[in-house]
Amino acid sequence: MFFYLSKKIAVPNNVKLKCISWNKDQGFIACGGEDGLLKVLRLETQTDDSKLRGLAAPSNLSMNQNLEGHSGAVQVVTWNEQYQKLTTSDQNGLIIVWMLYKGSWYEEMINNRNKSVVRSMSWNADGQKICIVYEDGAVIVGSVDGNRIWGKDLKGIQLCHVTWSADSKILLFGMANGEIHIYDNQGNFIMKMKLNCLVNVTGAISIAGIHWYHGTEGYVEPDCPCLAICFDNGRCQIMRHENDQNPVLIDTGMYVVGIQWNHIGSVLAVAGSQKVVTQDKDVNIVQFYTPFGEHLGTLKVPGKQMCSLSWEGGGLKIALAVDSFIYFANIRPDYKWGYCSNTVVYAYTRPDRPEYCVVFWDTKNNEKYVKYVKSLISITTCGDFCILATKADENHPQEENEMETFGATFVLVLCNSIGTPLDPKYIDLVPLFVAMTKTHVIAASKEALYTWQYRVAKKLTALEINQITRSRKEGRERIYHVDDVPSGSVDGVFDYSKAIQGTRDPICAITASDKTLIVGRESGVIQRYSFPNVALIQKYSLDCRACQLSLNCNSSRLAIIDIAGVLTFFDLDTRVTDSTGQQVVGELLKLERKDVWDMKWAKDNPDLFAMMEKTRMYVFRNLDPEEPIQTSGYICNFEDLEIKSVLLDEILKNPEHPSKDYIMNFEIRSLRDSRALIEKVGIEDASQFIEDNPHPRLWRLLAEAALQKLDLYTAQQAFVRCKDYQGIKFVKRLGNLQSESMKQAEVIAYFGRFEEAERMYLDMDRRDLAIGLRLKLGDWFRVLQLLKTGSGDADDSLLEQAHNAIGDYFADRQKWMNAVQYYVKGRNQERLAECYYMLEDYEGLENLANSLPENHKLLPEIAQMFVRVGMCEQAVSAFLKCNQPKAAVDTCVHLNQWNKAVELAKSHSMKEIGSLLARYASHLLEKNKTLDAIELYRKASYFFDAAKLMYKIADEEAKKRTKPLRVKKLYVLSALLIEQYHEQMKNAQRGKVKGKNSEATSALAGLLEEEVLSTTSRFTDNAWRGAEAYHFFILAQRQLYEGYVDTALKTALHLRDYEDIIPSVEIYSLLALCACASRAFGTCSKAFIKLESLETLSAEQKQQYEDLALEIFTKHTPKDNRKSELNSLLEGGEGKLPTCIATGSPIIEYQFWVCKVCKHYVLAQEISNYNFCPLCHSSVE
Repeated sequence: MFFYLSKKIAVPNNVKLKCISWNKDQGFIACGGEDGLLKVLRLETQTDDSKLRGLAAPSNLSMNQNLEGHSGAVQVVTWNEQYQKLTTSDQNGLIIVWMLYKGSWYEEMINNRNKSVVRSMSWNADGQKICIVYEDGAVIVGSVDGNRIWGKDLKGIQLCHVTWSADSKILLFGMANGEIHIYDNQGNFIMKMKLNCLVNVTGAISIAGIHWYHGTEGYVEPDCPCLAICFDNGRCQIMRHENDQNPVLIDTGMYVVGIQWNHIGSVLAVAGSQKVVTQDKDVNIVQFYTPFGEHLGTLKVPGKQMCSLSWEGGGLKIALAVDSFIYFANIRPDYKWGYCSNTVVYAYTRPDRPEYCVVFWDTKNNEKYVKYVKSLISITTCGDFCILATKADENHPQEENEMETFGATFVLVLCNSIGTPLDPKYIDLVPLFVAMTKTHVIAASKEALYTWQYRVAKKLTALEINQITRSRKEGRERIYHVDDVPSGSVDGVFDYSKAIQGTRDPICAITASDKTLIVGRESGVIQRYSFPNVALIQKYSLDCRACQLSLNCNSSRLAIIDIAGVLTFFDLDTRVTDSTGQQVVGELLKLERKDVWDMKWAKDNPDLFAMMEKTRMYVFRNLDPEEPIQTSGYICNFEDLEIKSVLLDEILKNPEHPSKDYIMNFEIRSLRDSRALIEKVGIEDASQFIEDNPHPRLWRLLAEAALQKLDLYTAQQAFVRCKDYQGIKFVKRLGNLQSESMKQAEVIAYFGRFEEAERMYLDMDRRDLAIGLRLKLGDWFRVLQLLKTGSGDADDSLLEQAHNAIGDYFADRQKWMNAVQYYVKGRNQERLAECYYMLEDYEGLENLANSLPENHKLLPEIAQMFVRVGMCEQAVSAFLKCNQPKAAVDTCVHLNQWNKAVELAKSHSMKEIGSLLARYASHLLEKNKTLDAIELYRKASYFFDAAKLMYKIADEEAKKRTKPLRVKKLYVLSALLIEQYHEQMKNAQRGKVKGKNSEATSALAGLLEEEVLSTTSRFTDNAWRGAEAYHFFILAQRQLYEGYVDTALKTALHLRDYEDIIPSVEIYSLLALCACASRAFGTCSKAFIKLESLETLSAEQKQQYEDLALEIFTKHTPKDNRKSELNSLLEGGEGKLPTCIATGSPIIEYQFWVCKVCKHYVLAQEISNYNFCPLCHSSVE
């Protein structure tokens, strides 16, 4: 940060000033002095020149009003910015509130206690309340409209200072004896403040100033110290809040008269005087500090006695009241900014966010990219890259697998020019100073240097790359202590313990180029290292403490700006003889400039540099200055004899909307002179001048001027001198052209005036050349226009190309509808397909697929598009059209169209359909989707597998004891699937035998088929058993409940054959019940015997059956009454009769009905009652 005095205003009649206050919002300056002096001034910049902005613009007093009303010396002036009011008080205790009316200040209110004198007044953050403290301990809090809110007398206390907290809940009162008391906003005492800065201080002291920054513009970092308290003896403490037990302590070593924060709370100015040993009188100085107590610099001010200071609202100026003068100093802040590849990177704080807002502003396209960064320390740029140095976030430690960096407290984030983070590097060293070359980043704390090779230079030989590209372990990172003497050997170390060791002579600045690293130390020693293999080459001693170091483009000269703003130069390699007669390397040059705050070497000339001195920019060639340019911009870049500078002060007034007006381009004198010579004198003289002052940019200027005059010889010579191969080729091509007008048109096109060139071609009737020009430019719309306007047939292929290119133009911008129109004209089927797909116009896509010839290379792609949206039929037809049946089958499988898949596989005789099905079925079964698997097998006509799965489900349901009807249905389904399987086998047999009439073949096939069947015969033959079992089980119960006890018993007796399907307990319990109901006690007895002998029952259950049997059979003898009827049923055996599934009775008649599906029987007289088969529910015909 640099500062220099810029202006001085004298108060008439040498009236001594007492106080000064600068209104932050409107820019009014109020100053009070002896004899009732009260003035309001306003400095305004008035300029029409757009280049003269900010500090460089001349400022005049637009207001200079004396305010009459005070008689005694005015001691306190304070602004209320929100309500545009000025409050002043004099030594007689008179308070006046002034208001602005039609451009002048008038008294609005007046108040006088007549008892004591006002020592301090303070408005709160929103301007609603004022607190006034009197010397005798009286405190008054009033509102902005003049009403008294409360008053209080603090007995026996002399007050001298007051300030509000940011939230207006706390008041701090400063006492005459140096104590500070904390009160709430109602005037209730809370506690005394602990003043750590006064430890070991003896003697009387008084408070020089209390200033609490209210955070209106955001904070430099979260939890930043903002309450500054300073005593006249120079001791100062900066606190985070009123109870901060660990404040930042500063001993300024001066007599202090006042302190004030700048507008964003990043710099504290402390004004006063300091004793100088060599002189008798004190010197007025202003010291500047960060909120963390770091000293930023000292400004010396002439005059006898400084009494007050005040910052301007933008923080770029400070006003100092000294004797009867107001001095103004300009501040050049250390902005966090940089410039990389046409992009200005800058950071600022916002009140609504704790982070820094970092803006990457591309000045070429006027686009900006914003990034929020916590605890930003600095921004450094080089080439196309930018390094953001920040504190590491404690809440998000980096990955633990990077053990060597774990616990690192700082991060260097490598970003590109649009702010994309490319590589964060965690380090354990405070990056106070960061320098950057094209391949390396160098960060330094006060004691140690850290180097990191972030990329490999592109244009290096293989050997050099091998030297530089070592793996991370071998050291893309290195650490060196500033007191070490590294030798440059490859075996450097990466050891953070070096960073912890202290040094007596800390680092204060660094800079680096591709081959040299320079480190400046506080004692004035400059250390020069080779780079990238760091080896200490030389130490030089200077008499200044460097603040900014800069190497020229060939690393031969070093520019040093010290902390006082003095710029000096040092030749690194010159050998000179010193006063003792010894040869030494390095020489301090004679040139010295004061009040310098920025400088930049030219990238392409070691003797050219630009520097900023106060509000002027000087360009030096060989240490000779050119005439200065008025500006206050920060220099971004200096190459090609042009300086680009940026008005950061203006940008940061409204950082969210940077304007291109704030980027300044200055041409240096040789470029301006050459241009003037070419325009006014002629090419030959200019050529001679450029010969004397050679530079590629000047030769280019000459070449362009010669081209315009069609002086091809000079143009060629100039292009050769600036090594522009394309230019040389262009001149040669021009030389081969015959017509002058043709040459002229080519030159005009070369300079980018394409419309003009095209007009000239058309005037020459050379439409082909005009089209050629537009083709080169890629302006296809114009190409199409030109093709259409011409007489005769246009070139068809070119027309097609133009249509396709315009289609591409629209497609790139996702205007698919427009693209389709042009692709159709251009017959570009591939892009058409893409457009239809993007438009979801599947009909168009289908038509396109149909219009393509067979085996067209686009068909698989179109098919894939259909697959992606689930359109199976269209996808299959596309695949088949390009002869890819396998892909068609895969599509069907993918889209679950298994029947289609099977059909295709069969029609194209593919073998793998079985394995496909098995794979999919097992996948479904894994997910427990058995029914889906059954459906899959059924659709694919794999009835046997489907039946097995269905049978399994039925078994499981039966075991769960669910509804018998449901279980019956499941068994029926399983059996039906088996029937379908049988049918399938028969058809297959018939198909095989057809055409082969040999009986033997047919018989053999039948036998083989039977054998295959017999392996699963138990399951296939007895498919209906489960269905029968549950059918009779349900029928018996239905008959029993309807009161047909005899038929129920007959039906129940059938259940004895199905003990493998229905649990025996169920069967015999039902049988016993039916027998008992039809009074067949013999059968009942047998059922009970069976029940009592079941092993599955517990002893308790068996006992219950025995008790029940006892109860029944004591009353009834266990004999069947109608034995003859039951005999046939009970005997069973070979001559077993078929059973009617409708009634459960045996069929004795010869006439009965057989179901076509399940092959079960029903009595002829019964079937007339049914429309469907009672067992399988197929319709009765």
